Amino acid sequence: MSMNTQGRPTAAGDAGAAFRPKTFTGNRALDMEEPLLFEIGRLDVTGVDLDEPEAFEAELGTHARTAKIGLPGLSEPETMRHYVRLSRNNYAIDSGLYPLGSCTMKHNPRLNEKMARVPGFGDIHPLQPLSTVKGAVELISELGDWLMELTGTTAVAMSPKAGAHGEQCGMMAIKAAHIAAGRDPKIVLVPESAHGTNPATAALLGFKVVAIDAKEDGTVDLASVKKAIAENDGNIAAIMLTNPNTCGLFERDIMEIAAAIHAANAYFYCDGANFNAIVGKARPGDLGIDAMHINLHKTFSTPHGGGGPGSGPVVLSSRLAPFAPLPFVRKSEGGLELVETEAGLKDGEKPFGRMTAFHGQMGMFVRALTYMLSHGSDGLRLASEDAVLNANYVRVGLQDLMSLPFGERPCMHEVLFDDSFLKDTGVTTLDFAKAMIDEGYHPMTMYFPLVVHGAMLIEPTESESRASLDLFVATLRDLVMSAKRGETERFTGAPYLAPRRRLDETRAARSPVLTWSEPAPASVTPAAAE
Repeated sequence: MSMNTQGRPTAAGDAGAAFRPKTFTGNRALDMEEPLLFEIGRLDVTGVDLDEPEAFEAELGTHARTAKIGLPGLSEPETMRHYVRLSRNNYAIDSGLYPLGSCTMKHNPRLNEKMARVPGFGDIHPLQPLSTVKGAVELISELGDWLMELTGTTAVAMSPKAGAHGEQCGMMAIKAAHIAAGRDPKIVLVPESAHGTNPATAALLGFKVVAIDAKEDGTVDLASVKKAIAENDGNIAAIMLTNPNTCGLFERDIMEIAAAIHAANAYFYCDGANFNAIVGKARPGDLGIDAMHINLHKTFSTPHGGGGPGSGPVVLSSRLAPFAPLPFVRKSEGGLELVETEAGLKDGEKPFGRMTAFHGQMGMFVRALTYMLSHGSDGLRLASEDAVLNANYVRVGLQDLMSLPFGERPCMHEVLFDDSFLKDTGVTTLDFAKAMIDEGYHPMTMYFPLVVHGAMLIEPTESESRASLDLFVATLRDLVMSAKRGETERFTGAPYLAPRRRLDETRAARSPVLTWSEPAPASVTPAAAE
């Protein structure tokens, strides 16, 4: 591609643009072909000079290593370059719009990162004396106060490390409350559209899961809830329901569902994965929930997933507050106390036990509170409003070409499409998603929720500008029209432009290769040598 007089690349299609030389290294300019660490380094060297240890007596017994460690030795620059090059192959919220529905890939403001590195927060240790970490305890308490205020609840458990861990915490509190009341119910109701971790958590704790049907409009069927309660009279422990649900819709019958559950002496567990849609607009506690985990990464901008570690505080109603796990912060006339053992309990406090070794993820607490304080109550409400606005902007921009399974009704912070618009095109949901990679987008959440065929769940979050949404919508419209024109080759072989082509994901899941072994030397035949 030639350059114009301003030194900028000329338009595609200029003379020479079609010429693509085969390079000796396999690299394509700044698109580096990165081998495995084992293929770069040597097993017989190390990139660090270590002195020979003095004589010592090993204490590992039969656990001591008898073979070489088998790790490659690299210099520091080689190591750094390897991971920098790999990082360029990652898609991240900092590189483009991340449309994953139900996962809420929010922008992480750099102010949060700066505050998390403030000395006194970034370098404290969980085994320090409490007298030296009073500021950290105060921060945990203040963050908990915000979470209780935003959710309309009475107590909060700060130690759970992620959403599923939070689910376990809430359900363990529910189980403890039933035991304290002399009850032993066995059934947990779970809607069809629930996250998969909901029934898994219930089963893990020994409950039987009974599925609740969805209505034609995508919301939980109140009649089905009442029927399940009647058929299992006295044996219902809880319902686990997400609101807004994973179809991107607000559960309009939530207060009636809560009333029915409470009348059965059961508890309402709310999955808080979609709290980002209603912060500052509705308080789950006012709607009747008894427990709800909050994914700090989904709602309050802490790093997501591998950028974590995660944090999933659980808020509790007054009915479950006595059963909050250790440790917890207690407010008294003398100030704040971090209650870490049963020896420090007072009357009425009946924690079900302890979830983790320490107090939670301090770095995530700092980031989340920074986000809250920098936005304020009005800013948090506006973020929710913008998240809902952006999702509906995408919905309206695509509804004439892509199919909405529950009609053209407004959605919350995410919009759900199904794959019926691809019927008779020869293009599958997976093909469509892979073609998005060639366009520079991470695919949306696919095949979930299971209540519709070929689900495509899109959540742009509040962070995206109108310009970025316009380009995203225009890109999907172009893909849809291409599929309907019969241009199947664009899809069935996609992605063409990614560092790696389409993988056999089924085989990779069923037959993973978890260790590297040195390949056998390639044999050179006389013909090949010539």
